Amino acid sequence: QVQLVESGGGSVQAGASLRLSCTASGRAFDSRAMGWFRQAAGKEREFVAGISKSGRNTDVADSVKGRFTISRDNAKNKVFLQMDKLQSEDTAVYQCAGTHDYDDFDLYFVHPDSYYYWGQGTQVTVSS
Repeated sequence: QVQLVESGGGSVQAGASLRLSCTASGRAFDSRAMGWFRQAAGKEREFVAGISKSGRNTDVADSVKGRFTISRDNAKNKVFLQMDKLQSEDTAVYQCAGTHDYDDFDLYFVHPDSYYYWGQGTQVTVSS
C-alpha cells in the first residue's frame, strides 16, 4: 500500500528551472527504486530519470542529460527531479513511480513495466 503524490509543476518560460517533488506514503520507501516519467500531448509516456533505493545509482534520459537531476531523501520519503534550462520540448505531465520493495539489489529501472506504483502526475508547461 503506497501512494505517490507529485508537486512542483507549473508554467515557466524557456530557460527557467523547476523542482518537482514526489512524496510517498506507506511502508518501505527506502527499499524501492523510484523513477520519473513524462507524457506530452499526443505522445507516449517516456522515461526521464531513475534512481536506486539508496540513491547512489541514477540515470537520466539522453534528452535531459546535463539539465535534469534526480535525487531522493529517504528520511523524508521523497524523490525529487531538479529541472534546469527548461525547453518547450519538456512540456508534459510528469509522473513519479515506484517499484516493489527489494531486500537486495541497488538498481534503477528505465522501463515503465518495472514500476508498480504511480502518482497522478503534475503538469509542466514551458513557453518559448
